Amino acid sequence: MENKAHALAAGIFVAALTLFLLLLAAWLTRESGPSDSYFITTRLTVTGLQPQAPVRFRGVDVGKVSHIGFDPARPGNVLLKLSVGNDTPMTRDTFATLSYQGVTGLAFIQLSDHGKPAAVLPPDSEIPLEPGLIAQLEDRGQEIMDRVNEVAGRVNRVLNDENQKRFASALARLDDAAGSAKQLASRLDETASKHLDPALDQATVTLRSITRTSEEVGRTVNDFDQTAKRLNARDGPMDKLAEGTQALAHAADNVNMATLPRLNRVTEEASHALRQFGRTVGNLQDNPQSLIFGGGRVQPGPGEPGFAAPGGAQ
Repeated sequence: MENKAHALAAGIFVAALTLFLLLLAAWLTRESGPSDSYFITTRLTVTGLQPQAPVRFRGVDVGKVSHIGFDPARPGNVLLKLSVGNDTPMTRDTFATLSYQGVTGLAFIQLSDHGKPAAVLPPDSEIPLEPGLIAQLEDRGQEIMDRVNEVAGRVNRVLNDENQKRFASALARLDDAAGSAKQLASRLDETASKHLDPALDQATVTLRSITRTSEEVGRTVNDFDQTAKRLNARDGPMDKLAEGTQALAHAADNVNMATLPRLNRVTEEASHALRQFGRTVGNLQDNPQSLIFGGGRVQPGPGEPGFAAPGGAQ
């Protein structure tokens, strides 16, 4: 009896577990609401996509893949039927891509659009499947491999034995240069420590001298300012100088108006007298006898033209 009770309990447990699994499968595959059907026909590879795989519109679950098979109307194409909720904004701009969930390798259908205004896509319409990242990598895999091989060849040419020797030589020179720079820095530090302090002391003395000179210049400027104020004071030297200048100008005007005309007349009379005296002197030089015989005609003497001896005419 006890064995039969254990067998009965085991049977009840298996039946309950089976029922639970069936209910769980029915709950997972249940329809969440009214949906519309769409299909995709493509020659792209749909590796990792399985029936009941999620269909998402910009990351939001909107349905599932209801069927995967071959398209009888287009030999070689894969036919996918999608069950999408009727509240999904499906338009003629909508397209599908094949995406993958993490590192599991399981694929799902990702719906999206280009954001352009378009008419509503009716049910049972075809949705284009555009290549995703994996498909693009597969299509360009050979080109990528060619580029990688080209880069590897260039790296091998750069890292050949001769260039490696050059690199080693350059590194050795850099090491020597670093050592020389370190020695130079040490010498500069030593030089600065020996000569910088006296230079700073001398600069301090110079600054003090400049400060004293500035103070003396300031005092001199103040003295000049006071002197200028005294010179410009009322009835001061500048006013007296201005009064003297005005008196001198008045005297100069008087000289110009009265004295100068008189001087001009005296000068003219003296000039006339001098001219007459000059003519007289000239006449005396030409006829000195005029001082004795006067200014009349003088008889020619012996040897002169017109001379006649006295009594010779008789």
